[in-house]
Amino acid sequence: MTEKLTPSDPARIGGHRLLARLGAGGMGVVYLGRAESGELAAVKVILPEYADQAEFRARFRREVAAARRVDSPWAVPVTGADPDAAAPWLATAFVPGPSLAEAVAACGPLPSRAVRVLGRMLARALTAVHDVGLVHRDVKPGNVLLAVDGPRLIDFGIARATEETALTSAGMIVGTPGFLAPEQARAQPASPASDVFSLGCLLSYAATGRLPFGTGAVDALLYRTVHDEPDLDGVPDDTRTLLQRCLAKDPAARPTARQVDEALVDDTRHGTVDWLPDTVVRLIADRSSAMLALPDIEATALGGRAGGHPTEVPTDASPPTSRRRFLLLGGGAALFAAGGGAALRAARRDDDTVPTASSGARRWVLGVQADLTGPQKAIGQAQERGVRLAVEQFNSSKGKPFTLALKTVDDRGDASRAAQVARALAADRDLLAVIGSTGDETTGASLGSYDAHLVPQITVSSAQSEYGTAEPGRFLQAVPGYTSLPGTAAYSLHTQGARRVSVLIDRDGGIPAWQLGRTMFQYLGAFRIAGEPRVVPRLAETLAPVVAEMVAHRMDGFVYTGTPAGGAAVARALAQTGFDGLRVIGYPAAGPEFLTAAGSAADGWQVFAPYIDPSAAPVRVFATAYRKRYGAAPPYWAAEAYDVARMVITRLTEAGGRPTGSRLYDLLRNGAYKGLVRTYAFDKDYRWWLKSSDAFRYEVKDGRYSYAGKVGL
Repeated sequence: MTEKLTPSDPARIGGHRLLARLGAGGMGVVYLGRAESGELAAVKVILPEYADQAEFRARFRREVAAARRVDSPWAVPVTGADPDAAAPWLATAFVPGPSLAEAVAACGPLPSRAVRVLGRMLARALTAVHDVGLVHRDVKPGNVLLAVDGPRLIDFGIARATEETALTSAGMIVGTPGFLAPEQARAQPASPASDVFSLGCLLSYAATGRLPFGTGAVDALLYRTVHDEPDLDGVPDDTRTLLQRCLAKDPAARPTARQVDEALVDDTRHGTVDWLPDTVVRLIADRSSAMLALPDIEATALGGRAGGHPTEVPTDASPPTSRRRFLLLGGGAALFAAGGGAALRAARRDDDTVPTASSGARRWVLGVQADLTGPQKAIGQAQERGVRLAVEQFNSSKGKPFTLALKTVDDRGDASRAAQVARALAADRDLLAVIGSTGDETTGASLGSYDAHLVPQITVSSAQSEYGTAEPGRFLQAVPGYTSLPGTAAYSLHTQGARRVSVLIDRDGGIPAWQLGRTMFQYLGAFRIAGEPRVVPRLAETLAPVVAEMVAHRMDGFVYTGTPAGGAAVARALAQTGFDGLRVIGYPAAGPEFLTAAGSAADGWQVFAPYIDPSAAPVRVFATAYRKRYGAAPPYWAAEAYDVARMVITRLTEAGGRPTGSRLYDLLRNGAYKGLVRTYAFDKDYRWWLKSSDAFRYEVKDGRYSYAGKVGL
């Protein structure tokens, strides 16, 4: 929990306005701060008595370097640091959830499946630590923060490179008794195997609520760690054997972190957020709400009204370029989405070495991967047709420098098939780029294959903030993300006069529902709108009582993120209460099913979507060409795919010859392409994210979605 700042605390550190204290230790203070971009951060500041010590400053400098080298969605990233400042500081992304230690103490041991999910994600975080030659050396429940979309490993304060000499004195035990490996208990050097031992202790604690080597005096605890067998009574059978291996006395007998990841088989669906018990989810929600009750911030100009007059909004509303990092319970990564092709990049594509002069002998192939026959086939087919139209128009143009072939694969909306067809398509040595996939799960599953072959991949509709455990090297999102659109939607609600808005997050909607709902709540506060978040109870048989309870709080707005069926149930329940305030449904739930199931109760609901109405003026020329080609009006998402295809074709034409995958990716990422729907420019700092956060507002009238125009900050 946070504490108020004391009179002796600074107001700012390294460009961060300090808002509260998160904690204090023997060597420094950790503050909750807000960067100039609007992002929240945990800012660790070293006390003066230590900053003046050359040895300690060297250790802190090493801490900063170590933390910067770790790249994993399950390890909290460094957002800024200055180890040479008068008061050295380190800022990391802020995760408002409780630690694993707090969760177990408050809610009891985690169920078997949650322990497996926890183990896999932390094993992946440690793999990232070990892959850059580091050892964490203090893996414990207090250094694991829980978010609904997965855990986050924090505090690399005593991590060190395995080849470096430790700055601690000889014979000093570094780490936390009860989670130390036997070699650490003997004050011997730690290794990656030591972290695996600590992970085994941590998972045993998560499963049973007890330390595997007991409690008591430190000396006795260290003795039992070195000489006794762990107490694993109560550990589920499906993980006990693995934990016994992790807790082997001999470091050589333990599995690696990567092997722990591979051994923890689970039944989790890709993209699910449903891995924690209700009691822990409530704890996370309560902790997040409490920590986001921040002091008022002075207003500043962010943008302009249509008439050119500046609009005064709080600095809490981050600018569009960094909105996706605002705050998402630690970043909102998709559980178990495939990816991590970085290790395969040695298998480079031939076209990375083909000179321009030989390009005439090669085909120019643009790929499309989409769900053409599965649950999202309407979107996938619309996108495939949009891309095909752009390619046909280019090929029919006079003076074209090359002829472009289109190669399409259907992943059917299935992750396993998505990985399979991606491998096959990526193996085509003539493939220049691929547009797709349609959904989040299939996009995550295909990333590794395209990345391994250095093929740029651009998704039109997948909007997650992160995928899997490795950052893809040739990936771009040509769509505002789930953590970007809510800022624009909250601003629109502000302009419509909202003052108190309830947000209902339905976990059946998966990662999109959580990311949209959570960041909507955050941005409501940024616009001085009182927000009240709720998560649908897992065992709720009907949503009517939840809705009635929320309406009793006298709000003037209601936001639902989840599924079409859940949205319809909420719409009917709200209608029965007579509520006639502002109503918003997250766009993944706003399909035709919502209209059908909600009936007249759907009227008045608003949708803030990343796709334009195909009949809108900016895309009218495209709509005419689409109708001529396919004999029907274009559906949603077709214009966006057409735009992206034309962007790729434009960059290919500008390359001055057949480009390598790296060259084409650089042209796509570093340029700005003005399409019919929006300008496609990508964030310089956050790799694959689109800068634009513009949304298109719809309102249900007479049982159909009526286009209300573009909304932006």
